[in-house]
Amino acid sequence: MDDLLAALRATAEPTRLRALIVLAECELTVGELCRVLGQSQPRVSRHLRLLTEAGLLDRQTQGTSVFYRPAHVGVGRNLLDAVLALVDLDHSAVERDLDRLAVVRAARAEAAASYFESIADDWDALRNLHIADEDLEHALLGAVEDLDIHTLLDVGTGTGRVLELFAPRIGFGIGIDLSPQMLNVARSRLDDFPHCTVRQGDAYGLDLEPATVDVVVLHHVLHFLDDPRAAIAEAARTLRPGGRLLIVDFAEHDHRHMGQEFAHRWLGLAGVDVANWCRRAGIDHVEATYLEPSHAPGTPSLTTVLWVADMPASSEIRPQDLRPQDLRPQDLRPQGPQAGLEGLADAATFRATQETAS
Repeated sequence: MDDLLAALRATAEPTRLRALIVLAECELTVGELCRVLGQSQPRVSRHLRLLTEAGLLDRQTQGTSVFYRPAHVGVGRNLLDAVLALVDLDHSAVERDLDRLAVVRAARAEAAASYFESIADDWDALRNLHIADEDLEHALLGAVEDLDIHTLLDVGTGTGRVLELFAPRIGFGIGIDLSPQMLNVARSRLDDFPHCTVRQGDAYGLDLEPATVDVVVLHHVLHFLDDPRAAIAEAARTLRPGGRLLIVDFAEHDHRHMGQEFAHRWLGLAGVDVANWCRRAGIDHVEATYLEPSHAPGTPSLTTVLWVADMPASSEIRPQDLRPQDLRPQDLRPQGPQAGLEGLADAATFRATQETAS
């Protein structure tokens, strides 16, 4: 009862109600919301603090920016859904706010397009080597067609293309990335999918409770990491019993220039390594599908592999606590450059070269 009363009090104020209506369309920073509402930052910040404390909004920090979006669950979320159903979108104040929101979104899209232009050459160079994007995406969707997906996690989300792809068939999507630039691209791309959110985070330390996600996707991420085994273990930690891990990456190859030109830490991944890393993370059932590009014989190419790994249905079987001393020498054998990559920052940038900016 106390939570409900707090949420009702927070909602029953004109500026806060306007903020909720706008944030239901897409997540915004304090500065962006100030431009939409036409009010000062101290005043808007005060309203946002009250709405967050009342459980109506979620708050995510990204560098020096703070993003706000409607709460995902709880009394506040339920009340917000009920209130939004009663809102008159033709009200003059609401129309004015939504018009200003369209301007903010257009600025985001322009910034995203500008960033993508800066990496277009790298994108073309990689795309010409591997299977067509549409064929890989078809395989990804087929890998989960038997599942009812409430929550999907995309680690190293880059431009947000994976979330966009799965959005029509999931209840809630979360994208994690270290790169603020790529997160801005993803937000612009996901404007039409308010049930998908992105946040800054690390593949080695996902800020999620254990056993809360139905599907985790690691799409062309592992070959950028110093310790892909640890990233798999962390992803498995978030999976519910019976959940599924999808790993997309290159098979082992000898294109050594990619280590220098694209900051690849590993020159592809061996199937036996991925299977071993999954088993150490508590996942025994792993299937691999090798996807070859349709290039002429003798043309340089890369084989893409889709690994589908199912978490056991028993809640008693959970990922092991992996320690550095447990590693065998062959568990970690990077082939790319030793420096120049920390976490997912470069992974986000170069993974974007494999995705469409539209």
